[in-house]
Amino acid sequence: MQTKTFTYQSAKIFYRTIGAGEPVVLIHGFGEDGNIWKNQIEFLKDYFFLIIPDLPGSGQSALIKDMSMEGMAEVIKELINHELQKSSVIVCERKAVSGICLVGHSMGGYITLAFAEKYPHLLSSFALVHSSAYADNEEKKASRLKAIEFVKKNGAYEFLKTAIPALFTEQWALQNKQVVEDLVEKSKSFTNEAIVAYYHAMINRTDRTAVLKNFNKPILFIIGQHDKAIPFEQSMPQSYLPNQAYIHILRNSAHMSMLEEADKVNEALVQFLK
Repeated sequence: MQTKTFTYQSAKIFYRTIGAGEPVVLIHGFGEDGNIWKNQIEFLKDYFFLIIPDLPGSGQSALIKDMSMEGMAEVIKELINHELQKSSVIVCERKAVSGICLVGHSMGGYITLAFAEKYPHLLSSFALVHSSAYADNEEKKASRLKAIEFVKKNGAYEFLKTAIPALFTEQWALQNKQVVEDLVEKSKSFTNEAIVAYYHAMINRTDRTAVLKNFNKPILFIIGQHDKAIPFEQSMPQSYLPNQAYIHILRNSAHMSMLEEADKVNEALVQFLK
């Protein structure tokens, strides 16, 4: 695997590449970095050219001025330009490039939808892994505002060390304590500023169900039956909106099926991408 950086509006953005074939961009979610896809990287690298960024404010990437979903989608656009132009594949507004797929987990799915709204011609498909096209309702906004106040008062780590374990099923977390503890330990790298920026971006994002309806290429939904962050009863209705929807329900997963049921996620992704 190669580790690389590029500069976006004077901010350093860190990413990884591995494999060969059609390009697939793996976009992590809130409180994570690109390493969250480790099981998928190991499996998919034999089939595709993987691009795995750390989003602005996560991992080794710096914050940017516009930390909205649209702003972070522009970072993904520039990353694709930066990386694929090297291999003589030019990405621009006037030319579609066959084979680019974005795979977004949770907040990464919100960014994927923002990208698909503005640049649908650049995509052959996209995948939402425990994510949603719906905007926050008032109850969810209030919950996020409460979290922002907690982070400002107590710090990002104090918040994430409670929030991260709750993303898994109780049984999986008990059986894989070290994995969960490692994720919590890594969360010490997040600044208060980054976590607050992500929450504001999630609160302010718009409803993008029209993207699901209007995108005329395949869309994959990976849904966890026990997901509390993106509830099952919310995920299912949106999965019927696209013309070409592929739906995988994981019966033993909450919000983190990339770890909880990695083999099933890998198989769902490779079948979809092929």
